[in-house]
Amino acid sequence: MQNETGRPTIISRALLLLGPTGAGKTPLGEIIEQRGLWDTTCLHFDFGANLREVVRRNRPDQWISRQDIEFLTEVLRSGALLENEHFPIAERILQSFAVARNVDERTCIVLNGLPRHVGQARAIDALLKVKAVVHLRCSCETVFQRIHSNVGGDRTDRIDDDREAIRKKLAIFDERTAPLLDHYTCQNAQIETIEVTAQMTPTQMWEILNQRRKQPAD
Repeated sequence: MQNETGRPTIISRALLLLGPTGAGKTPLGEIIEQRGLWDTTCLHFDFGANLREVVRRNRPDQWISRQDIEFLTEVLRSGALLENEHFPIAERILQSFAVARNVDERTCIVLNGLPRHVGQARAIDALLKVKAVVHLRCSCETVFQRIHSNVGGDRTDRIDDDREAIRKKLAIFDERTAPLLDHYTCQNAQIETIEVTAQMTPTQMWEILNQRRKQPAD
């Protein structure tokens, strides 16, 4: 099946990792892909990592234009979110991932970093059915402690981890991203909350989550 762009439409279910920067979304997503979750095979889509790779590679392809790369470079520099009018760029990055990883209706995509606000969520609804949300609840001070100790092992070489940048990200999360909980609750998605501590490892998060033994495809 194809959408209006002529590219394949993604037909899949999804699980969304939702939490502030430093909460542990990326390492948890990697473990979920490695081990699966609730007896379901999963693929981890880390939007931030994919976006940074597009900029690092700095090479247009069938999905991303030179203009897109220049725009995304500025997004990374400023820490801004992709607004509704720029969602087609995010969609193409997701489509590229789906094609490369052979996503089909049996696949559960673990969304990490997309959607970041309700406008994006409404656009995602046309591509994926978000069946579950894993809410990594984490205080501001805990975020600073986790990033300082790199407890998840995913902060090496990050150039956007100074305290001012982190505070800006936390403010954006509270204002723009946290409302996604209400959005998906209204859609009857399964909400699973983990109270993240300063030293909680990704493996511990996965074990807590997997013990609940619920199915995102139900």
